[in-house]
Amino acid sequence: RLQGDWSSDVCSSDLASAVAGRADDVAAFNGELQGAGAWVFAGGLQPPDEATVVRLQDGKVLATDGPFAEGKEHIGGFWVISAADLDTALGWAAKANQACAQPVEVRPFQEGGQD
Repeated sequence: RLQGDWSSDVCSSDLASAVAGRADDVAAFNGELQGAGAWVFAGGLQPPDEATVVRLQDGKVLATDGPFAEGKEHIGGFWVISAADLDTALGWAAKANQACAQPVEVRPFQEGGQD
């Protein structure tokens, strides 16, 4: 079971333009995470208009184009890291925020995830 894993979401209404020119900073941050043994995985996401939402409606599966929720902020990417505690995770989030120049949300995984 993985313990102490945290997910950080990078949010922006237009992440591609918001982090333009920040790729080197994000790559350096990713390298720091990896060097510290905190890296689990990370990934960038396509813009919200590329999303497809799948839901059950009236007993049938319905797929619709567009984001799940309309809003100004959307998840543009994420990091999953291994951290001993919330304070450590928040320290990494502060560095992530500096690297990508976007808000970073930190949430722990639910207990009982993987064995």
